[in-house]
Amino acid sequence: MIDLISAITKVVEAYAHTSPAWTLISDMAVALALGFIFGYERSYHGRAAGMRTYGLVCMVAAILVSVSVHPSFWLEGRSAINAAIIDPTRTIQGIVTGIGFLGAGIIMKNGLNISGLTTAASIWASSAIGVLVGLGLYGPAFVMTLLAEIFVMMGMRFDLFLPSRRPIAVMMQFQKGFRPSQNLVQTILRENGYDLAAGSIMIQSHGGQIQWHFVAISLSRRRHLKLAVLADVLPDVEGLENFHLTRARN
Repeated sequence: MIDLISAITKVVEAYAHTSPAWTLISDMAVALALGFIFGYERSYHGRAAGMRTYGLVCMVAAILVSVSVHPSFWLEGRSAINAAIIDPTRTIQGIVTGIGFLGAGIIMKNGLNISGLTTAASIWASSAIGVLVGLGLYGPAFVMTLLAEIFVMMGMRFDLFLPSRRPIAVMMQFQKGFRPSQNLVQTILRENGYDLAAGSIMIQSHGGQIQWHFVAISLSRRRHLKLAVLADVLPDVEGLENFHLTRARN
């Protein structure tokens, strides 16, 4: 695999540096292709950002850095006069800041669940791949694309084999006039393999009915602990009228 990447890198570099125009075009083309490859997994799983987003982010990052590191293409040999405006590190800083805003727009919070963190992080990685391409480091850019793609695709599978205390988001709505106690809720959870996560309780009141929202963490590190076990017990809890259980992603 390393030999293949090295061979592809040499071919690209041989054609890329034949002229200034080809240097910029090859940087854009390589970055766009790598962004598309990296974004395929996200697009395949129906995430907010897909191949087009990753490809554009990677390509734009590459061309901005490429122009910054080749001032002779656009300053006509006057780089010494304009040294203050051709520092590529300033361009990279601007790219990192811009990608931060883009990633923040992808992250969504719904109650106790947070989604979009992996997509935001992978878009950040896509911009870093573009930066490497813009700097002419095609080999590291190919390797980073490969490693990032493998990690995003296989990371969840690795996570399934590792022991973990899985969290769940719980909503319990009690009958009108009923006042639940935290000890009661904790006892019910512990009897069914869960513990109340400290600091996660949110209590609301609607028309005299108390609603508890919180995160429960499994006491066991086993992955196969099912929500159905807890769901079978909750209907028999005194004073409980409605409930909602879901896997927490925060």
